[in-house]
Order: sequence, then C-alpha cells, then structure tokens
Amino acid sequence: MNKPGSIFITLLLTVFSFTVLAQTDKETALQKGKQAVSLEDEGKFDEALALLTDAQKLDPSNLTYPYEMTYCYYSRKEYQKTIDVLENIKDKPGSFDRIYQLLGNSYDMLGQSDKAINTYESGLKKFPKAGCLYLERGVIPLAAKDYNKAIIYFEKGIEAEPSFPSNYYWAAKLYLGSEEKLWGMIYGELFMNLERNSKRTEEISKLLYNGYQSGIKYTEPGKTAISFSKTSTISTSSIATGGQLKLPFSMIYEPTMGIAAVTEKTIDLNSLDRIRQNFLKSYLQREFDKKYPNALFAYQDLVNKSGNMEAYNHWILMQGDPDAFNTWESSNKTKWDNFLKWFNGNSIALDDNNHFIRWQYD
Repeated sequence: MNKPGSIFITLLLTVFSFTVLAQTDKETALQKGKQAVSLEDEGKFDEALALLTDAQKLDPSNLTYPYEMTYCYYSRKEYQKTIDVLENIKDKPGSFDRIYQLLGNSYDMLGQSDKAINTYESGLKKFPKAGCLYLERGVIPLAAKDYNKAIIYFEKGIEAEPSFPSNYYWAAKLYLGSEEKLWGMIYGELFMNLERNSKRTEEISKLLYNGYQSGIKYTEPGKTAISFSKTSTISTSSIATGGQLKLPFSMIYEPTMGIAAVTEKTIDLNSLDRIRQNFLKSYLQREFDKKYPNALFAYQDLVNKSGNMEAYNHWILMQGDPDAFNTWESSNKTKWDNFLKWFNGNSIALDDNNHFIRWQYD
C-alpha cells in the first residue's frame, strides 16, 4: 500500500492577508509546523505531535495541522486514531485530496478494503483531478493481481494530474512487464523526468534499458527484429482523421525504431544513445509529430536542440549498465556537467495542455 508523504510545505507556503496580530499567530504556527515535519522525517513523532498541537491552537482553521498529526498516527500504525481525526475534518472547508488518501489507506491497513474504496471514490468526486486518489484506487486491484483493472486507474490518474509521478511509475512497471512494452517505454521516461533522483528512478532506468534489449534483436547479420507491441489493429475515425485509416501507434513506433537501429550490431549504452537520437530525428523528419504528437518526444527535441541529447540518453539508461555509464562519464565530464546544469533549469512541464496518455492516439 502506498504510504502518502507529508504535504505540509506545499500546503502552507502561501501568502496570508490578515492583521499584524493574526499574521504573527499564523507565522508562529507555520514555524512550529515546519519543525514538526522535520521531526517526522526523523521518526520523532511524540515531539512532532506536541508542536502540531500548539500550531493547531494558533491556527485552528487550518486543516494541515490535524492532517500532519494523523500522519504521525499512521506512521505509528495507529490507524483507528488516524481514521477518527480524518473523518472529522474531511468535509470541512479547506479539505484537500491527501486527507482522503490517508483516510482510505488507514481503512485498508485495517483490512476494510470496501471502506477504503468508498473513501477514494468519494474523494475523487470532490477532487476529480487528484492523481494520488487514482493511484490508491489502482493499488487495490494491483495487490489482487488484477493488472488490467489497475492500469485503468493509473492511466486515468496520469490524465487527471499529469505532473503527479507515481501513476507513471506503476503504469510503466505494468506495461514493461507485458507484451505492450511500448507504453511502458514512454511512461517510464516521463516518470524519470518527474521524479529524477530516487530509488524508483533507478529501478525504471534499468527497466527501460532491459526493455530496449528485449525489444530490439539482431537475429542475424543485416537483420533487425523489433518487438515492443502486439497491437496491430487498424482503427478508423472520421472525426480525428477525416475518414482515413489511422494506424495504431505501434505501427509508427516500431518501424521508426527499426530504421534507427539498423546501423547498429549490438544493444549497449552507447549504441542505444545513437539509436534514440536516430529515432527522434526520423520521427520528426517524417512529421509523425503532426499526426501523433507526443509530449515526451517534444521534450527530447528540446534536449537535442540544447546540445545535451547524448548525456540525457546516458542518464535515462545509466542503471542498465552502471559500469558503462561510469566509463562514459569519466571520458565526457564536460558534456555531463553541461547537461546537469541545463537539466536543473529545464524540467519537463506536464499539465493539461501538454501531456501524454496512451489513448490519445485512439
């Protein structure tokens, strides 16, 4: 079960417009709250709770403080106490999606999965753009190994809140473990761009590398076999294509990948850099981005135009062969340093107007 993190800093760093006295109270509460979050991170929940109690007295209308208190209870496995507090505040003015997430998780930890599901569903009615609630709704069928049902919720979460990383993570893992690796390749790379420095990032990096190794095979000299998808059904849509046949994306992706990989003989970190660069070049030259726009490939184009594509590709796939990456980095220190400097100031921007979801090509 996914354990929700503290959202204290996100929720409280806002500008207040009150009297000088009220400002002082709220600012004092804010400082106590910040200290409490630091203590939570250290596992010092008793001390954190004492500070949060003081903060709540100073700013009683702010639901962040009781939420943070329940985060302490949840971390100490006091699930019923967590439920009692969250049930009392979930419908109050100022409620937010993470309240429903933690409440549903607490019911689930007590084995009350029906109440957990109802809580997530109620939360989604109130917060239909809450990626965290789609995540939790998908985790329940995932735990039951109903992967087809789980993926629906993860992808709905991606569509609802494109900047929320965890739905990409699970969607990527499920697709990369299936015959439809194509979607996992895209979701996985988007995830890495949203959550750049975590154990999950390292995990997905390795899975992407393995995905290329299984998807591109050199069967014999001069012959390349590409297999990232088993989907080959051609659909028609008079609205989207003016009545013309519209190929499934796999029939665009795989031949383009085949062209990109034809000059190589093996799959390794350096050859994959060249393959990925060739793929992007071919995709854009054939203007597939006009009929099949893709937020990931648009970002790759931005990286490429900045002169950082080689370093970016090595970063994306570095966990597939750490030794090869270290060798490349030691020989390309300037490229790597320039990339990191550029990358830190040029994150991918995923939102309602710029995002990727599998069914956008249907």
